[in-house]
Amino acid sequence: MAVTGRAVVVGLLAVAAVAISGTVGAWATAVALGVLVVLLATDVLLAASPRALRLTREGDTTLRLGDSATVYVTLANPTRRPLRGWVRDAWPPSASATPKRVPVRVAAGERRRITTTLTPTRRGDARAAGVTVRSIGPMGLAGRQRTLSTEWAVRTLPPFHSRRHLPGKLSRLRELEGQHTAMVRGQGSEFDSLRDYVPGDDVRSIDWRATARGDGVVVRTWRPERDRRILIVLDTGRTSAGRVGDTPRLDHSMDAALLLAALAGRAGDRVDFLAYDRRTRAQVRASGKGSQVSRIVEAMAPLEAELVESDPAGMVSTVLGTQGKARRLVVLLTDLNAASLEEGLLPKLPALTSRHLVMVAAVTDPAVGAMAAERGSADALYRAAAAERTLGERRRVTAELRRMGVEVVDADPEHIAPALADAYINLKAQGRL
Repeated sequence: MAVTGRAVVVGLLAVAAVAISGTVGAWATAVALGVLVVLLATDVLLAASPRALRLTREGDTTLRLGDSATVYVTLANPTRRPLRGWVRDAWPPSASATPKRVPVRVAAGERRRITTTLTPTRRGDARAAGVTVRSIGPMGLAGRQRTLSTEWAVRTLPPFHSRRHLPGKLSRLRELEGQHTAMVRGQGSEFDSLRDYVPGDDVRSIDWRATARGDGVVVRTWRPERDRRILIVLDTGRTSAGRVGDTPRLDHSMDAALLLAALAGRAGDRVDFLAYDRRTRAQVRASGKGSQVSRIVEAMAPLEAELVESDPAGMVSTVLGTQGKARRLVVLLTDLNAASLEEGLLPKLPALTSRHLVMVAAVTDPAVGAMAAERGSADALYRAAAAERTLGERRRVTAELRRMGVEVVDADPEHIAPALADAYINLKAQGRL
């Protein structure tokens, strides 16, 4: 049962009427309250039953963080009484559902569609909590209220802000493949096609058999090898929970991983994805050539940083145990935390670098660099000393990784994604994949 503000006003008026009339005695108050109760009960009985309503849902099921989704709830009133009241489509607070409630009037045997706009503020799945229907009687004093369950979920995908860098990186990739410059043979290249000889071409590229069959000199063209294997490993342990700016380190790493996956897919390479801390949180295996970005985005959406120490031994074992023994590029997105790496990952890396090319990518915090430059007070000097120590340990770990043959990409949130893409292109140009 639900009581409206109109019932409260009627009750106050009844009390005021008893007081003004000067009638003394409990019987007058009892009569006034009795009349009010009868009116409320009558209104409740005449209100349409929310339990009898039939609800169906439709609308968007996915969106990118920062966009909005629209979800519809259709109310069917199969009863003989008209429905008049309010409807609230309840969602978690992070979904930012609007409007909060909607006034409705649904005649007997008719339908009405309610529109809810969701603008989520975090990644992951948002599930509908239910639809609350408040049916008010014809006098507007009271009514019935019930929450009906209608399952619906909207998945918020990572925003992929680094997508704006993709055209420029693809242009570099096309130049590397020789679509804008002459293709020449080098380490890590494979045969592409034949074309007519042009003065200035390397005579070693002449295909004498094709030349003998034709009327002119024909040369071979080459392109960087394709169909290389790339595994992107996302560390979801406690270090990924740290915030760099207003965003967790995990989200910056996701953005860089998506740009690399999109670029490698366009280059004809096979991209696998693994999210790991102490166990596998998500995994995507390349099903063939082409982009795996959509599948990786879906796998990333529900991921959150786990407040546990990552298990490097388990991570290395999982990497070595997937997709056979073929050599590939393993890109580990983690934090260059000296304590975590020296005690965990560094001792396990030789087993990985002996079979694969390893690249470690990390997001550096610009605030640490700004803190290291502070001067002017004793507190500022202490902060600068602490920041310099952190930066020094980061440089030492980076040097140790490079001595072990690991490629290292360390950049701030604005540049980590393009820097990782450039490192991949450089490896491809050098024929090291």
